[in-house]
Amino acid sequence: MTFDELMTKVKGMSSRVNAEGVGFLAVQVNIKGENGGVFYVEVKDGKVSAEPYEYNDRSCAITMTNEDFNKLIDGELDPVKAFFGGKLKVDGDVGKALEFSKLIK
Repeated sequence: MTFDELMTKVKGMSSRVNAEGVGFLAVQVNIKGENGGVFYVEVKDGKVSAEPYEYNDRSCAITMTNEDFNKLIDGELDPVKAFFGGKLKVDGDVGKALEFSKLIK
């Protein structure tokens, strides 16, 4: 999957996420390797948005390959196992990364 296809998929998913009761959350996603790129997912006022830009004032940043991120958002890869298995790296607030993982399930 190309990075542009991944962004289309993430944007489509973000429009269907129920973020009621979730406080402010800004996660930058760094996709490394082939078909890599950077985007962010923001939860604000109960709405989720995703844009292909870096987010400087983020809660945390996660780094994964395109393939592993797709498995994560498709429910085929558990985020905790991915973290402890070295497939998911978190820079910043790990609690916010866990909150993010609950949103994408």
